[in-house]
Amino acid sequence: MTGVLGAIADDFTGATDVAVAFRRGGLRTVLFFGVPPATEATPPHDAIVIALKSRAIPATEAVSTSLEALRWLRNRNAEQIYFKYCSTFDSTPRGNIGPVLDALSQALSPGSVLMTPSSPVHGRTQYQGHLFVGDTLLAESPMRDHPATPMTDSHLPRLLRAQTTTPVALVTHDVVRRGETAVREAIDSESGYVLVDALTEDDLRLLGRVAAHTPLVAGAAGLAAGLASARASTTSPLTDTSPPTGPAAVLSGSCSARTLEQIAVMERIGRPTHRLDPVATPDPDALAAGALTWYDSLTEPGPLVYSSSSPADLRRTQQELGVSRAAAILEEATGLIAVGLVERGVRRLVAAGGETSGAVVTALGVRGGVIGAEAAPGVPWIHPVEDHRPALLLKSGNFGDPDLLATASGS
Repeated sequence: MTGVLGAIADDFTGATDVAVAFRRGGLRTVLFFGVPPATEATPPHDAIVIALKSRAIPATEAVSTSLEALRWLRNRNAEQIYFKYCSTFDSTPRGNIGPVLDALSQALSPGSVLMTPSSPVHGRTQYQGHLFVGDTLLAESPMRDHPATPMTDSHLPRLLRAQTTTPVALVTHDVVRRGETAVREAIDSESGYVLVDALTEDDLRLLGRVAAHTPLVAGAAGLAAGLASARASTTSPLTDTSPPTGPAAVLSGSCSARTLEQIAVMERIGRPTHRLDPVATPDPDALAAGALTWYDSLTEPGPLVYSSSSPADLRRTQQELGVSRAAAILEEATGLIAVGLVERGVRRLVAAGGETSGAVVTALGVRGGVIGAEAAPGVPWIHPVEDHRPALLLKSGNFGDPDLLATASGS
């Protein structure tokens, strides 16, 4: 297969997840943070991923930025577009998955769109249209307490129908078990969006073959890997980049259960930690200054600066400051801290959470980078193309073993 595979991701950590899925499949992959200028030079590539921060913004803005990314990719001869959303289908009844899909579909006229959030390597599977996190239904998982997109329903067709007037169909696993021809016939008989059950990597490779020639596909990193395996392998060997070295620090804003576990490990092993409290200090400059003064006093390596908190504590913060103001204070402070840490010699920067990652990348002025070694499945080191920028590990809130933050920032 020839031609470029273009991906539009709705947050920065999801973009790195899908980029490494493409790379694992043998595709030379370029990752950009935000829509690049029209004149942006790109090295030889088989796939281009554009990372947006469109998951939690108003749906009209998410549509606008996604269409801008689509135009850029089509001008770079992308023959297939992959819309990457979170493997826990993070969204509300207003969007943004449905509205963005509608806009991309209107532009590309794909007929039916195959999609699934299944990503077994991350413990996400779809069965009978229901999304599971490990062996737990989505609505019974910690995602039910997500501060921005609480997921209180596990049935994906019902979730998506609340966000779009486009028909939503389901292909169940008994059809998938019958093989590629049966799945293709089932999808061809539908119009609109077709959610397909997938439990294993083999299922996703099958779906990748089914969707290999369609103009629009959507899902998480699992289906992206299936698409990559269906495309022609690169004629040039991929360069394997070793994990980076140098002074490290961790910035965390994710309130996911897994990130809170990872923070607890950092505290248990005695890493220095500093908590950002926007209620006590509702000024981003003062918050950042306090964190950097604390950093300057340290002698121990691998410190953690975090605003992550339990759902109850987060609700109290949002009630005190308002959701938008609390988020704005913490994102601005996080960006200022990232800049200050780099000025102080940090060469490896770990960011936990999509909004935190976006704040770090934006503040440091990182346009894009080379995908390097994975610290955990779907969590690669990124080596920025710009000089004097640290290696970045952008971790989605739910990803990684409990010791990830500790090991990634270790010596």
